[in-house]
Amino acid sequence: MRRIFSALIMLVAMSFSVQAMNLQEAKQAGLVGEQTNGYLGAVKPSGEVNALVKTVNEKRKAKYQELATKHNVSVQAISARAAKKAMSMTAKGQFIESPPGQWKKK
Repeated sequence: MRRIFSALIMLVAMSFSVQAMNLQEAKQAGLVGEQTNGYLGAVKPSGEVNALVKTVNEKRKAKYQELATKHNVSVQAISARAAKKAMSMTAKGQFIESPPGQWKKK
């Protein structure tokens, strides 16, 4: 079950490839970062950054809900696992949220 769950989390991460180029550019520029709740956050908010964050987070929320329903677990359980995975996959020098809600470079 754990292996299946981990594989599903990987699929969630890969399902965002439609926005991957813009998302990766924004991450590399230090405009966005991964939050502890499994969603993307704006490190340096602007209209364009906020729009990207909203789009990515809407897709993530839909996928988390789909996985939660399929595996009879809470959305929070899915998003917590996704957060850990996303943070572990975040490249050095990109931003992640630290527990008190502050942004730090990995």
